[in-house]
Amino acid sequence: MSKVEEENMTSGIVFDIRRFSVHDGPGIRTAVFLKGCPLHCLWCHNPEGISFSPEILRRTERCVDCRTCVRLCPLKIDPRAEAGGHLCKDCPSFGCCAEACPAEALQIIGRRMTVSVLMEAIRADLPFYEESGGGVTFSGGEPLAQREFILALLKACKSEGIHSALDTSGFTDRDFMLEAGMLTDIVLFDLKLLDEEKHRKFTGVSNTSILTNLSALYEAGANVVLRLPLIPGINDALEELEKMALYIGSLEAKPTELRSIEIRHTDKKSIETGPISDTWSGTQTKFLPKKAHILPYHDSAKDKYRLRRQEYAMSGTAIPSTESIDRAVSIFEAAGISVTIGG
Repeated sequence: MSKVEEENMTSGIVFDIRRFSVHDGPGIRTAVFLKGCPLHCLWCHNPEGISFSPEILRRTERCVDCRTCVRLCPLKIDPRAEAGGHLCKDCPSFGCCAEACPAEALQIIGRRMTVSVLMEAIRADLPFYEESGGGVTFSGGEPLAQREFILALLKACKSEGIHSALDTSGFTDRDFMLEAGMLTDIVLFDLKLLDEEKHRKFTGVSNTSILTNLSALYEAGANVVLRLPLIPGINDALEELEKMALYIGSLEAKPTELRSIEIRHTDKKSIETGPISDTWSGTQTKFLPKKAHILPYHDSAKDKYRLRRQEYAMSGTAIPSTESIDRAVSIFEAAGISVTIGG
């Protein structure tokens, strides 16, 4: 078996594939969410992506009491009340109850997929990529946590000329960050807090490797777009924003030249891919300016926590006002950073 064939057989856990996304990179994109994350951000909007294992989600409001799941359960528990609990992890037929549920009151979150199967799903959207300048975005969870899987996926995209973006917290070792960061066309790098103590408090991990990796990416000439969550009461104070802007402005970035990628899935000519404009479109340039997307906090994930029977730690947190968002934009722009709200 060749190395390419081996990589195509590499597998990982995917918990969602969203088509026609317009927020996670240029053009129309397919967003692929890999399961598992070492961080536990207080405001996480994908709590179903934190665990590294497949899970079963109960939606009791959909249950029609047909008892199909009860009859099928090899553990002899009542999935209507206990599916997704600790006993399910040892189930010899994990997910059979959800697969059989006619009302979809039980849902499997996370399925193992090979690179070959996932790339087939990605190729289905090729016409949209070609017309819009789009591609695929790998998110999570933390995609870098499934090391072999994400590397094989990025290599497959590059070999086929499919534009890729990597949405990451940057929480990994430096060498692996550089390997993955230089394989992808865009690194969407989430930068949450500079203070290590606060970072540990609100995300559960140190930010030492994260800051090291961000600096290394810029120095290597990777195409980095920062994603800066704006969280009231956590990182939106004037002093916090000014320190963040000064830090980003101080990072030394190597000029990045446009790269030519051969499109092997079509008879169209090769295209130049590399730096993108501040709004994901327009004329590409030879040099990479500092770019940041400010992501104002929202509470749209609270229903996910309710369904998972978990406390939503951000309950009662206000949505950032227009004035606070504008203030943040002004601070970063004053540091020479090109800013987009959302994205």
